[in-house]
Amino acid sequence: MSSKIYCRHHFLKHILNLRKPKLSIKHNQILGCIVDNDNYDIKSQRHRSNEREKGLSSLVRPIPVKLANSVDDINVGAELTGGIKKDELLKLLNQFARRPIVLKLAAENGLDTTLFHKAFISFRLFCADSEQLPVDLHIVLSDIIQNAGHVDDIFPYFLRHAKQTFPHLDCMEDLQNISDLRLPANWYPEARSTPRKIIIHAGPTNSGKTYHALERFLSSKSGVYCGPLKLLAAEVFHKSNKLGTPCDLVTGEERRMVNGDDNPTDHVACTVEMVNVTKPFEVAVIDEIQMIKDPQRGWAWTRALLGLCAQEVHLCGEGSAINMVSDLMTSIGDEVQVRKYKRLTKLTYLDYAVESFENVNPGDCIVCFSKNDIYHISRQLEIRGKEVAVIYGGLPPGTKLAQAQKFNDPNDPCKIMVATDAIGMGLNLSIKRIIFYSMMKPTLNEKGEKEMDVISTSQALQIGGRAGRYGTEYENGEVTTFRSEDLNILKDVSSRLIEPIEQAGLHPTADQIELFAYHLPKATLSNLIDIFVTLCRLDNDNYFMCDMEDFKFLADMIQHVPLNLRVRYTFCCAPIPKKQPYVCTMFLKFARQFSRNEPLTLDWLCLQIGWPFAPPGVLADLVHLEGVFDILDLYLWLSYRFPEMFPDVTHIRDMQTELDQVIQQGVRQLTTLLKSRESTMSTGTQDIEDEFEIKVKKSKRKHKLRLDSLVNELTKIDSSDNNVDKQKYGGLTGKLIGDGLITSTMADKMHEEWAKKINKNKSDD
Repeated sequence: MSSKIYCRHHFLKHILNLRKPKLSIKHNQILGCIVDNDNYDIKSQRHRSNEREKGLSSLVRPIPVKLANSVDDINVGAELTGGIKKDELLKLLNQFARRPIVLKLAAENGLDTTLFHKAFISFRLFCADSEQLPVDLHIVLSDIIQNAGHVDDIFPYFLRHAKQTFPHLDCMEDLQNISDLRLPANWYPEARSTPRKIIIHAGPTNSGKTYHALERFLSSKSGVYCGPLKLLAAEVFHKSNKLGTPCDLVTGEERRMVNGDDNPTDHVACTVEMVNVTKPFEVAVIDEIQMIKDPQRGWAWTRALLGLCAQEVHLCGEGSAINMVSDLMTSIGDEVQVRKYKRLTKLTYLDYAVESFENVNPGDCIVCFSKNDIYHISRQLEIRGKEVAVIYGGLPPGTKLAQAQKFNDPNDPCKIMVATDAIGMGLNLSIKRIIFYSMMKPTLNEKGEKEMDVISTSQALQIGGRAGRYGTEYENGEVTTFRSEDLNILKDVSSRLIEPIEQAGLHPTADQIELFAYHLPKATLSNLIDIFVTLCRLDNDNYFMCDMEDFKFLADMIQHVPLNLRVRYTFCCAPIPKKQPYVCTMFLKFARQFSRNEPLTLDWLCLQIGWPFAPPGVLADLVHLEGVFDILDLYLWLSYRFPEMFPDVTHIRDMQTELDQVIQQGVRQLTTLLKSRESTMSTGTQDIEDEFEIKVKKSKRKHKLRLDSLVNELTKIDSSDNNVDKQKYGGLTGKLIGDGLITSTMADKMHEEWAKKINKNKSDD
């Protein structure tokens, strides 16, 4: 090297040193003593991260860093120090990755073992394949290869690259602050500045607790009722207006303003998710407060409880919520009063089971936990000449009310009801005896496998308490089982005390997720949710994070559709039955149409759903029409969030009313539909909704296992792999191993998978 170039070389090194990525004093001190630190315990470093960090490392996804390709004909780094041989470079980088002190420094900068290896693979690829490395990095690498520097000098440049690969490393403190949910009461300054009196009305079903709370609601100057169901909100809406207290109705899919859209009344009945927490009221009623523990919807009750700006907040529900709510409200300065109620009528748990459909009597309600049981029981009773009313979750609210009125009408011959646990709340029914067809309720685990579990004490008491109602034909109620072997289970479950509620649900808001997206612009919405849930800090004594799986399911479904984050978040909050493939398909079509900025008109929707509707001829037609009703609900729900894109609200509501009548006709003819079903299906066939959910969960689990396997392979960097006998492999595989881009373990795995695929294709042929 000439003296001119030598001087220029050292001058540039001095300038580049000023631009060199800086480490903290602590890091520089560590680097000062690295030569004798080879005895650092790698295993202890690998297990240093806590569970939260381990969870985060499996969630954050590396962002590809563009290779540094040549922008001109002059490679300044090579001109100053000469070129770098690829084999020497890869050998140096692999030596760097095995340094214990490097692992330690990486961990202190937020890179656990998994993230470190992912970042290193990206860094090694960047260095090996870039046509022209950044000048400062080229000089440092060249100096180390020529024994003019130490291998640990690479770390600042590796860390710079790692922060490009994992942007969260640069904003970890901001992300943790955004996801700090330890003081949710402070999110509602209007409520905190209002002196509030919390009145808890606690008691079993049919004890009059909600009646007393609503009496105060009706007599107040202004009030809001928050219910768990549209049916309950609508019931309060009708009752208030009938008694002379003007009241509006607000649900996710409907707004009814009795004095006109521009003149809201002082009273409103709403579903709990829709309550306005900034508007002041004299009285607020939150019904079914025990649902604050619900894994999916509990956050809505927490928001209402903490955020309602009302002088009096009346809570109705089980006694299990008393201690938790009292402690929570007292801690934020609210006055708490507890009123306990006893059941108004007698409820008897019988010592004998029904055992036969012949023994089912007028006033009986058979409760089961699957549609197939609904169909089977209805058919068996109809064969014996007993007319039945049917209620299950998938039916429209109008159809449920029609079936309830049919059952309650003393002049109607229908005196037996078959229902799912949907009757647990929201319907006034004149039931003499509740019969549990089974004490086991099917659920799907994360693997997509169906599991059976005994219903909880809370569920048993809620459903059993529907027997007997004050002021009806059957004031005194009875509870039993269909099978004698379930009788002891019922008595055991119902005799237990309901476990006290200990935590209230929370979930991330749209604003919080938007702030996350600002710092992590390349992350998907589903990934943002995962990272938020992993990083969030909670007061675990009082709160839990609600399950976001349904939200993520919808987010993954429309991830490829170009929507801005706020719109995407809103779409994913839509309450659709994710078990129904047809409804999910239409949800995706809605998102695509929206992304093209094309309004979803009446004509467009009619073409998609096949309007006009014909009465169902077979059971599958009825199930399909129930899905169509959910699609119309989805349209109405979105219309209140995006009115310009969903313009035909009035026509859609009229269409939905018509469809409700068609479904009611189908339910009335359920026996005929069941007869046509018997020739093609056995009663043991699982529901189509369950089949869809099982496929989805199994697919997600299979994808996750494959991803975990790939991550594990990528993170295995062993020195023995770099000294592999290259003659074992030929062609491209040998070149990849020789360049240090993959290990022999990874190569073996790829060969094994490829062989399996070839064998499978041969067997398929």
